[in-house]
Amino acid sequence: MLSFLKSKPFLKDLLSDNYVDIHSHLLPGLDDGAKTIAQSIKLATAFQEIGISQFVTTPHIKHHFWDNSAQSILANQKETAVVLEENGIKIPFHAAAEYFMDDWFENHFKTEKLLTLKDNYILVEISYISPPAQLHKTLFDLQVAGYIPILAHPERYLYYHQNFREYEKLKKSGCLFQLNLLAVVGYYGSGVTKISEELLKKGMYDFVGSDVHHHTHIKEFDKKINIKSIPVLKEIMANNQFFKF
Repeated sequence: MLSFLKSKPFLKDLLSDNYVDIHSHLLPGLDDGAKTIAQSIKLATAFQEIGISQFVTTPHIKHHFWDNSAQSILANQKETAVVLEENGIKIPFHAAAEYFMDDWFENHFKTEKLLTLKDNYILVEISYISPPAQLHKTLFDLQVAGYIPILAHPERYLYYHQNFREYEKLKKSGCLFQLNLLAVVGYYGSGVTKISEELLKKGMYDFVGSDVHHHTHIKEFDKKINIKSIPVLKEIMANNQFFKF
């Protein structure tokens, strides 16, 4: 009765005790996320407080910009885990990477083993300016190499907003979609929120992620959700249980 008058929940209210986050930038000094171990401690503490049970943190790997390697990321994660435990933070976490798809990446995954979220699932992103000319070929080659690509925040690629068929082509190419949770509270603007709702309604998302870089992002979890497809969103969030370790 009068359901349209019901107040929408806060984003943090949708985080169940079993929510597993698969996209964040909490490791210190590797990219545009946490700069220091002190910031990593604050972010991990916030994760624990808002109810995230486990997380996979995903530093950027982008040639000539964020020149991280699997070895440097795993070494950083090991050191960070020790410090977090020393500071009373018990939340379990692993490290993977968020790979920028470009010509360098096309060659890299054919010669080097990638850091996966779990098994053969790999988190990838593309340029915010324009899609790579060989995007579908790269996605095909990734799958031939044995990986399952998960595209980070498809709702944030503005050049697809007026051409929804491109999203459908990506799905048909075997690409899974990961929604940035902050999109549903309007953090990236109304246009991104609108397209995220459309993608939700059409059942195109497979997983979600916080994509937390800093404490400003954490504050967004205290905001109310700005979409109507809350039941669908809850279902997609539950899918993240697949990554539980």
